[in-house]
Amino acid sequence: MHPNDGVSFTSSSLKIPLPSSSPSLSQALASQLARTGHSVFQLIDSLRNRSNYVRNPLSRSTESTQSDLGISSLFRSSPLLFSLSLSLTRSTDPTQNHNIAKSPLLCSASLSLTQPASTDSTQSGSELPQKGQSATAGRHDEERVLISEVLVRNKDGEELEMKDLEMEALTALKACRANSALTVREVQEDVHRIIDSGYFSSCMPVAVDTRDGIRLVFQVEPNQEFHGLVCEGANVLPSKFLEDAFRDGHGKVVNLKRLDEVINSINGWYMERGLFGLVSGVDILSGGIIRLQVAEAEVNNISIRFLDRKTGEPCKGKTKPETILRQLTTKKGQVYSMLQGKRDVDTVSTMGLMEDVSIIPQPAGDAGKVDLIMNVVERPSGGFSAGGGISSGITSGPLSGLIGSFAYSHRNLFGRNQKLNISLERGQIDSIFRINYTDPWIEGDDKRTSRTIIVQNSRTPGTLVHGNLHDNSSLSIGRVTAGVEFSRPIRPKWNGTAGLIFQHAGARDEKGNPIIKDFYGSPLTASGKPYDDMLLAKFESVYTGSGDQGSSMFAFNMEQGLPVMPEWLFFNRVNARARKGVEIGPARLLLSLSGGHVVGNFSPHEAFAIGGTNSVRGYEEGAVGSGRSYVVGSSEVSFPMVGPVEGVMFADYGHDLWSGPNVPGDPAGARFKPGSGYGYGFGIRVESPLGPLRLEYAFNDRQAKRFHFGVGHRN
Repeated sequence: MHPNDGVSFTSSSLKIPLPSSSPSLSQALASQLARTGHSVFQLIDSLRNRSNYVRNPLSRSTESTQSDLGISSLFRSSPLLFSLSLSLTRSTDPTQNHNIAKSPLLCSASLSLTQPASTDSTQSGSELPQKGQSATAGRHDEERVLISEVLVRNKDGEELEMKDLEMEALTALKACRANSALTVREVQEDVHRIIDSGYFSSCMPVAVDTRDGIRLVFQVEPNQEFHGLVCEGANVLPSKFLEDAFRDGHGKVVNLKRLDEVINSINGWYMERGLFGLVSGVDILSGGIIRLQVAEAEVNNISIRFLDRKTGEPCKGKTKPETILRQLTTKKGQVYSMLQGKRDVDTVSTMGLMEDVSIIPQPAGDAGKVDLIMNVVERPSGGFSAGGGISSGITSGPLSGLIGSFAYSHRNLFGRNQKLNISLERGQIDSIFRINYTDPWIEGDDKRTSRTIIVQNSRTPGTLVHGNLHDNSSLSIGRVTAGVEFSRPIRPKWNGTAGLIFQHAGARDEKGNPIIKDFYGSPLTASGKPYDDMLLAKFESVYTGSGDQGSSMFAFNMEQGLPVMPEWLFFNRVNARARKGVEIGPARLLLSLSGGHVVGNFSPHEAFAIGGTNSVRGYEEGAVGSGRSYVVGSSEVSFPMVGPVEGVMFADYGHDLWSGPNVPGDPAGARFKPGSGYGYGFGIRVESPLGPLRLEYAFNDRQAKRFHFGVGHRN
């Protein structure tokens, strides 16, 4: 079949019929077969009456040979005729469009037996139902007639032009063989087998008496040859899919079984994609043209219905409906997809505004269309909260690393999903005050761009790079930061962020006084002043895979210092992280690699610190090295133990790529940091509402041992 010969595709609006109150196909077929059986029983009674009359002793003197002519005269003068009509039906129920199942092509065959009318009183009397007829039906079905020859011919009694069709019909026969004794039921079953082969539209068995015996001829009418295809209503079904499905049948006799397989494959194509569509009608037109009618349920309208959290009754929502609707990829006029609907439900759920989200499709007023109702239950919009945590940068002191926090948040400002967070965190040294405003989708933007405005005043430990002072007092880094960031999806599973951030940063002692040099006389700022000022242009691209901790991930971050003012720092810093998880039976192998490099004039406290809970375990925080460059690799094998507890074995390695001396003041060299090191160990992890609680015991290459405790996944 040539790619486009005789094939055309048209679209038309289809009306999906309402459920009918007519009997089902199986009931109609059962009724027809019952009537057929009744006719068979009547005919057999007639034959028995006739045979008894011929063999009556009172008649033998005048017709001594009639006993030999009973069956043969029956087939010669009153041939037993089976006629079978075929219809194609397909069950559709528009009220169940959301759960489309396979709807195979159904062949309904009605069988009737006819016999020429006779003036013989005995025969005419046999047309009436006989008393006790149903009781003797099984015996009548078992009466056999010897068949000497079985042939397949066309409806005119001539040989078929296509011998392969004749072989198909003969192959389909099971009981009807030459020199076999057959019952009416066995002939009837073989008629159905010929029709079930799919190549013939009708089949009529005719028994003819010959001098060699009774010849059984199956007169068949083959289906038309396939010469073209017309498909109506298939708006989303690819034309190539149809061309490939029908390509091998061009110029050949239509096989209804093969046609049914094609229809099932079309319905399967819709099901695999969760689309509301199926083949609703099939016709074979004159000239061998097959016409397929496809019903696709288009989305007519999408509405949002808010439900009360306690009663489940409809109520007035705080979120503007357009804020939810713009999150949906399902649009009016397209064929509804259940898979796409599920993704829309997940998208609305990730907004963080809803406790429950569901989509209910309902038949629309227009035939062939569907209305979508999204039910949502809103969460409380926000409020005050308090909590605590642990900082990995504190390694000594009675309250090592403990942090308390207090926050106010509103996750749905103005009903537009805009978020405001004001938080304060305070620890032994750590202190962060942050105001964060986020609009997750800027109004009027069609690229789903979000905007975040940040104002932050923080104080973090400086021990990662500079360690403690000579009297074991601590050093901290104070930063005042303000900026704006824009983020948007780049492609599936990829997200990009760009921003502009101003930072004012410097070192302080325990009393909060600014200092410019450490105990070794190394500078703590790049400018030589108590504070360094910088304007950072930021770009970040993240690939998240499935989003799970064990899935693939890649992140690339670049910051460029812009010397808008002469004293502002000018530098470039790049950082990259990659992660790959592999399932090994019940265990999981997690490989991670990170690295970075900075060039230009930058603050010493901004150097890359190596070592610690989130870097090389077995070392204190930043104890391996501090450099302009770094690389850290890690491998972990985790395995389930009991309930939420899992065990883990790990190995880490880090190196500053010999860049420690290039940091202003060489803080790593002054503190005799090795610049490279590895650690290994084991531990347990427990799932908690705060994230995984990690307790690990590690050994390093310097024969030191160390416990590490953390909350959440490693960076």
